[in-house]
Amino acid sequence: MNRKLVVAIDGPAGAGKSTIAAQLAQKLGYLNLETGAMYRALALKALQDGVALDDSAALADLARRSQIELIPTAENNRVLLDGEDVSARIRQPEVTSAASRVSVHPAVREWMVARQRELGAAGGVIMEGRDIGTVVFPDAEVKVFLDAAPNVRTERRVAQHQQKTGLAAAREAIAAELQERDRRDATRATSPLIAAKDAVIIDSSGLSIDEVVARIESLIRQKVRPL
Repeated sequence: MNRKLVVAIDGPAGAGKSTIAAQLAQKLGYLNLETGAMYRALALKALQDGVALDDSAALADLARRSQIELIPTAENNRVLLDGEDVSARIRQPEVTSAASRVSVHPAVREWMVARQRELGAAGGVIMEGRDIGTVVFPDAEVKVFLDAAPNVRTERRVAQHQQKTGLAAAREAIAAELQERDRRDATRATSPLIAAKDAVIIDSSGLSIDEVVARIESLIRQKVRPL
């Protein structure tokens, strides 16, 4: 693959974006840019510094004073916040919830979009999030909207929780959290979660990880074939 592209993968929480993006990046030698991790890192800093999650101006100022780095590894990104590795801490439930609230502010999204465009400007990236194909890289050569049925996404989150903690998770609580995140993503004033008009929509409900990876890899290889 001589020509490296920008690949945008959007979709709701629990659709499998992070897992799919990481595997594709490793397989193709691309950089995996997990934009959600950037919002999580900022949310973590807001919680640490006592910045209100509904204070748009204060959050935007916090973002401008923050250094968020994504360091690719064999499995996923390491996330550095002001030089400190926060990869594990940003996955905590309270940070996940805070990130959803932080991401609705237009000023925060504007700052994030600028950073994300810088990271992906050279191409050769798999960038996943909620507005990559519509806002961050509307001219991305490959756009995918990855979705799954709500009950499937809930079961995936339950399994992830049990795998990470060894503890049983409350399905009702996780289902309610996903429903609330879907509502926030779909109704926010700036960059609501929608599929780009030219995105390929993939419902992963009945597909394995390998099957989804194969479908997207096929789309990428079609774009890099010599004319």
